[in-house]
Amino acid sequence: MSYKIIEKRDLSPQIFLLKIVAPAVAHRAEPGQFIILRTDEYGERVPFTIADFDREQGTVTIIVQVAGKTTMDMQKLKSGDSVLDFAGPLGMPTPLENIKKAVVIGGGLGTAITYPQAKKLKSLGAEVTMIAGFKNKESIILSEELAAVSDKLIITTDDGSNGLKGFVTDRLKEELESGELFDEAIAVGPLLMMKAVCDLTKQYNLPTTVSMNPVMIDGTGMCGGCRVIVDGKPMFACVDGPDFDGHKIDWDIALKRQNALKSQEKRACEEGTCRIGRSNING
Repeated sequence: MSYKIIEKRDLSPQIFLLKIVAPAVAHRAEPGQFIILRTDEYGERVPFTIADFDREQGTVTIIVQVAGKTTMDMQKLKSGDSVLDFAGPLGMPTPLENIKKAVVIGGGLGTAITYPQAKKLKSLGAEVTMIAGFKNKESIILSEELAAVSDKLIITTDDGSNGLKGFVTDRLKEELESGELFDEAIAVGPLLMMKAVCDLTKQYNLPTTVSMNPVMIDGTGMCGGCRVIVDGKPMFACVDGPDFDGHKIDWDIALKRQNALKSQEKRACEEGTCRIGRSNING
């Protein structure tokens, strides 16, 4: 069985969107979950967070950032092509019920993953403030889609080329210091960004959910490669997460594990044999 691509769209030079026909996945998908994709029989298994889904059309959307050989190969795919495997939905959905007012923070590609979470929150009647951070104006993605599911959308860039200059934590601090009271913060993006958000929200006793993106191979908890330390206990991002209480994550260990295979990944990609299961979940 193969899974047909019905839409391929470039969002930036290094980020693209694939909408794939996968009715069984679309029927059960919820925000926060992911799939594992394999392009062909020789391809590696690569996880991608579900960026959107349409139960009626039977489609699932993923957003991909070019980061290694597999994603480079995927960038060559076009509408009408197919991928061999599309397994999911995997992981636990983001807990969004009983939230009346939320601040959702996305960094870079992680912003794409916050879209279905904000969309679901709005459908549940919550008030949503969205803070999206990017390197520059050229790297901004999904601004119209995010605006449609947010009561307030704040877009900031590192260099100020889109107006506001600074990090997502700068904008979040402004919201909190202005007296905004949120039931929950949801942060998705690079580990350092999520850690910085958690360091800030902890000062305000604001519960914070983060999406972890460690090395992942099988996606079913069998390999143990995606373990994270939460409240002093080892847990697996693929089955226990990928969402966790950000105030209970051991960020030092998470950052150390993230960098453990950097040299091997670089060498593998240079040799054209990139077969390390680095998660592309949040970029």
